[in-house]
Amino acid sequence: MDLHRLAPAERLRSFACALRGIAFVFRSQPNAWIMAFAIAVVVAAGILFRVDRLEWALIALAVFLVVIAETVNTAIEQLTDLACPERHPLAARAKDAAAGAVLLAVLFSVLAAAMVFGARFAGIVRHLL
Repeated sequence: MDLHRLAPAERLRSFACALRGIAFVFRSQPNAWIMAFAIAVVVAAGILFRVDRLEWALIALAVFLVVIAETVNTAIEQLTDLACPERHPLAARAKDAAAGAVLLAVLFSVLAAAMVFGARFAGIVRHLL
């Protein structure tokens, strides 16, 4: 599809389709709501601790990486279920690999959160003790 030749209305339709896909992920995947809650907590902590621009960039990278991975995982699950409604080892491997990508993204996000907030939380704990 040549985006340079799309009329503005067609571009808006493409954008609407993308938003519908993201909304589907949040409507259909229980983990997406856990992810949304975690994002809200991290953003609130970032505001509370007044993180700097570089730390916000790391937080944004981590957040978007997890959302992107979960979105792609959902797409792969949907396509796999369509192509192979019965259980098949190759379909299971595809789903497992996609879920593995989400796990890796989450692990990166936990590491990023530890880098940004670890010393701050440690300082609070030291102060309380």
